Amino acid sequence: MHFGLDASRVTVAQRTGTERYALELIRALLALNAPHHFTLYFRDAPAPHLLPASPQRVDRVIPFPRLWTHVRLSFELLTSPRPATLFIPAHVLPLVHPLPTVVTVHDLGYRHFPDAHPLTQRLYLDLSTRFAVRQATHLIADSEATQRDLQRLYHAPMDKITVVYPGRDEALRRVDPAPVRAKYQLPDAYLLHVGTLQPRKNLLRLIEAFAQLPPPITLVLAGRPGWLAAPILAAARQHPRIRLLDYVPEADLAGLYSGAHAFVFPSLYEGFGFPVLEAMACGTPVVCANTASLPELVGEAALLVDPLDTAGLTAALERVLNDADLRATLVEKGYRQIQNFTWAKTARETLRVLEGVAR
Repeated sequence: MHFGLDASRVTVAQRTGTERYALELIRALLALNAPHHFTLYFRDAPAPHLLPASPQRVDRVIPFPRLWTHVRLSFELLTSPRPATLFIPAHVLPLVHPLPTVVTVHDLGYRHFPDAHPLTQRLYLDLSTRFAVRQATHLIADSEATQRDLQRLYHAPMDKITVVYPGRDEALRRVDPAPVRAKYQLPDAYLLHVGTLQPRKNLLRLIEAFAQLPPPITLVLAGRPGWLAAPILAAARQHPRIRLLDYVPEADLAGLYSGAHAFVFPSLYEGFGFPVLEAMACGTPVVCANTASLPELVGEAALLVDPLDTAGLTAALERVLNDADLRATLVEKGYRQIQNFTWAKTARETLRVLEGVAR
């Protein structure tokens, strides 16, 4: 069979969750060596070694300045030989799609917390998701929480949605944190949060909870500022034991996670939270919210808290800092839990969906 893959997200320089999902899944699909051919549609030419070379892979680089998906990819599908199925790893389906389509919907956080998104972004996400639910042949949700949201908020039929969990970076593991600690001038004792600085991440409440902890523990916030980040930045800069690192290159993440006493992720909503799996892979205890997809991801391998309970979050942080046996238990369970999430498994299950739609 011949499948088309929207690869426009994989060439982004600073990848966050959606871009990482697209890149790793396309890599894993090519690595399966299945008896299929894949046409990859790029907006920008990929770096030479970004994706594995394969006789099954054909690249179509089709530059376009704006509205690439709706205009340029639509035109390509109308005028060029069509694959059996088109796969969109991020939920924006082309306006014109004269073939069966499969779309991954990652999360519907903008419906749960509309004030945490710019109005134009919120409207675009809502319209594009409604369009995908109506027009796509099949949907992939990357958690049961997202599947439930699609059914409840957009009335998507159950038989139109398949839950396929993303994988994790299997090269990420515990390392000596000293080089990264020296590079960023970090103290020996710190808590860590990794993610875009935005209201949905619940960072103002995290800062408030952290402020109740005694010295010498430091809170490190790693991630570039997002929408409505100004209050978060202001609150962090007022506290002498909070460090802002901005975006951290992927090469430094293992050291950053490995050096942390605990990883803290009190997000109000996550369709899928890559950072909690990354922290577990590096042997770091996890404290995270008990909302949306996070309980699915962590199982019994994290300390779950109500993200709206500031006092409860402080108490959870105190527990994980002061109870060595608890930390050891969480680390051991974390190593077991991450074995459930591999990109090879994600690719096999995704390919099964694409083959079913093509037939």
